[in-house]
Amino acid sequence: MTTPPPGLRERKKQATREALREAALRLAVERGPDQVRVEDIAEAAGVSPRTYNNYFASREQAIVSAVTADREARIAAAVAARPPEVRLADAVTDAVVEQYTNTGESEHEALLLITTRAALRDAFLDATAGIEPPLTAVIAERLGHAGAHTARVLAASVAAAVRIALEGWLRPAGNAGAAGGFGSGGLVVPSGSLPDQLRAALAPLAPAFDAAERRTQP
Repeated sequence: MTTPPPGLRERKKQATREALREAALRLAVERGPDQVRVEDIAEAAGVSPRTYNNYFASREQAIVSAVTADREARIAAAVAARPPEVRLADAVTDAVVEQYTNTGESEHEALLLITTRAALRDAFLDATAGIEPPLTAVIAERLGHAGAHTARVLAASVAAAVRIALEGWLRPAGNAGAAGGFGSGGLVVPSGSLPDQLRAALAPLAPAFDAAERRTQP
């Protein structure tokens, strides 16, 4: 199924979103996240604060968007691009690992900020929920119409697994074993290999993916 190109209105909305997240990251790097107001980001992007609020709920969400932007759609597109004979569990795992570990310069810059601010870390972890809608659509198409409910459950499980992997990777320094340590602020040191942690978190979902695929076979 070919997706029609976005219309003029949608392209303008996308351009505004990009301008806001780029301005948010640039100002956060220049001044420090705590010194950036929503009004500052809106002014730098050439829009009103009211328009800003139509796109992001907080400055943290806008800053984090610089590293998470379009990732959800890219994960879904990567899964859709895999041949049908590729195991669905493998297609999903490979897509998630690729999109979470191949970061450019701006994404790397944003990650450095995220590891030093509790509010940014929380927004970064919350962004994993965005994986569910586009991935649900792709999995449902792979499983057929009868798999719509199963697709949603699987996609939600993937989003939860990714969040768990990221929580394990972003461990507060000196508090690696503590649960719920992300609200206390302080320096966070990434722990271990992110690809390994993502694969480990997604591995328990493989039997469910395999079972769903078997049910679609004649």
